[in-house]
Amino acid sequence: MTAARGRFRRPGLAGRLLVAMALVVVIGGLTAWLVVVAIGPGIFHRHMLAAGLDKDAAAVLHAEEAFRSASTTSLGLALGAAALTSLAVSLFLTRRIGRSLGALSTAAARVAGGRFDSRVPAPGIGTEFDNLAVAFNDMAARLEDSHALRRRLLADVAHELRTPVATITAYLEGVEDGVASLTPDTIAVLRAQGSRLSRLADDLAAVTRAESRDLALHPEPTAPAGLLTVAARSAAGRFAARDVRLVVDVDDGLPDVVVDRDRIGQVLGNLLDNALLHTPAGGIVRVGAARADDGGLRLTVADTGDGIDAAHLPHVFERFYRVDTARDWRLGGSGIGLAIAKALVEAHGGTISADSDGAGRGATFAVGLPERGPTA
Repeated sequence: MTAARGRFRRPGLAGRLLVAMALVVVIGGLTAWLVVVAIGPGIFHRHMLAAGLDKDAAAVLHAEEAFRSASTTSLGLALGAAALTSLAVSLFLTRRIGRSLGALSTAAARVAGGRFDSRVPAPGIGTEFDNLAVAFNDMAARLEDSHALRRRLLADVAHELRTPVATITAYLEGVEDGVASLTPDTIAVLRAQGSRLSRLADDLAAVTRAESRDLALHPEPTAPAGLLTVAARSAAGRFAARDVRLVVDVDDGLPDVVVDRDRIGQVLGNLLDNALLHTPAGGIVRVGAARADDGGLRLTVADTGDGIDAAHLPHVFERFYRVDTARDWRLGGSGIGLAIAKALVEAHGGTISADSDGAGRGATFAVGLPERGPTA
């Protein structure tokens, strides 16, 4: 049965298009032939009679026969040439269309098989086909990004869960073996590691949603001073506990900026937490707002803390990247806060950057937001 199906395969799209175009040419030729044969001689005969000639005269009959013969011969040659030309053009177009669709079909099969790097070139045979190729390539690129994001997430989770899980396991085994007892200190360590796991899970979910653009924004006109005031009030308790001074500087006359105030508040909160993490007691953190050179809004969080070496600056917004790993873990940093801030800012169509004069000389994080808000 399978062999029979293989011998009688249905023609592909290119073959069907060629057959359809050939039928159009044949039908058009037959129609033209019938029209010329049925109408041409009658019109010629009436013209001969209008010239005053006898319809039965030998000259008239000979002229009409010559007209029919010449018309038939000329029409036959013209239709033959037109048919050959049309079939040649049809063959060329059907091959182009067939190759383009074949490339798209092959690429789609590769994507279905997990090869998300597959792309198709623009066929160049029409806007519709070019738009189809662009849409396919965009879809494949998004699938590739999502796949890479999932792989990176799994690797990050495996790496970051190792330490807290190992700590919890070691303490529980010690209690089971009688080496350690369930003292308040042990419970505190276990609770701290559990909290660390919960915080890590929340941060991973937040950064994954933001980086994959699976994030609903609700932009509305917002006063920059209000953004900074709310962020400073939310962080005031933490700064007071660490004896770090928090200063708010907002330029006068700033226009409203169209943002999702909760998400930008989250960005400022993460930047303030990062600054607090790296600023010793007695230090100062300044959060400010000013008009950017391009007419948008520029938010800054500057501290007088540890600073960042030039070698680390290009990596500070990467997930789980830590300039001082031991210190960040000791003070509770998850290594995801800056990555979340970057993803949220870029979702608004903005930019974020870090600058520092070096270790021990503080750092400044700058957020640039367009005045008109995120584009769709």
